[in-house]
Amino acid sequence: MSGTIDTGRAETPDQLTIETPEQVAIRLPLAGVGSRFLAVLADSLIQLLGYAVLVLALVLILSAAPRVAGAVVARVGDKWLEAGLIAVVFLLHWGYYTLFEAFWNGQTPGKKLCRLRVIRDSGRQITLFESMTRNFLRIIDELPGFYAVGVITMWCNRQNKRLGDLAAGTLVVHERSAETPLWTGGAPRTITAQVFAESPAPAPIAPLPVDLPADAVARLSADDLNVIDHFFARAIDIDIPRRVQLAERLARQMTAKMGTGMPAGVIPERVLESIARILRGIQR
Repeated sequence: MSGTIDTGRAETPDQLTIETPEQVAIRLPLAGVGSRFLAVLADSLIQLLGYAVLVLALVLILSAAPRVAGAVVARVGDKWLEAGLIAVVFLLHWGYYTLFEAFWNGQTPGKKLCRLRVIRDSGRQITLFESMTRNFLRIIDELPGFYAVGVITMWCNRQNKRLGDLAAGTLVVHERSAETPLWTGGAPRTITAQVFAESPAPAPIAPLPVDLPADAVARLSADDLNVIDHFFARAIDIDIPRRVQLAERLARQMTAKMGTGMPAGVIPERVLESIARILRGIQR
């Protein structure tokens, strides 16, 4: 999921603010026509290369096959060639976008190159169903050429959605390099602040691990893990009081779903880190 946790700044025309079920406002930078065109251009070049390689392989296979006399058999061979070419076109045009977006975290190689991602309107990761829906209508968005229908549709709504996005309930948003999570599943990371006092800073104290039952953590979903990761990705940009408040709220909501209470005397962020670590271990 791409975006920023709300820090009180006003929404701009190229951004959309989503209130998650966890009551965290996420500001999403929407992708425009230009960046999406560059992503499609990159994907189209990859597809053309795939067309060339697969068609060449198909021709070589058919030409190497033993020829049997008879016009009927020749016609059957031609039909197999046509069927093979149609299958190649279908897989590379529709299956390319569908499978990449469904199983590569909402990205195709072109979108990854342009730092774009497809997400649901709720801010969650898209599923195979949304990917199939939005790409099934791609052929209409492409009409009469150069995605004319899709571009006009994007200009007619504030969220820059083409027909496929409107039908599937999806958005295309920008990613930013600053969105790398502060904690990625290893040892809990200690975030240090700049100290302006002249006295030397005290030595950092390593946070103690939080003991949580794995069977309780297993009740959480991948969406819950995405919310935790997004909190840590933007934690450093939030003022301390707001950050503490968000962490406590998320920790209480997660432990409530787990059916356990908040551990006494533990910093909420440490609870969230432990939940994310255990969830990743379960998913592996």
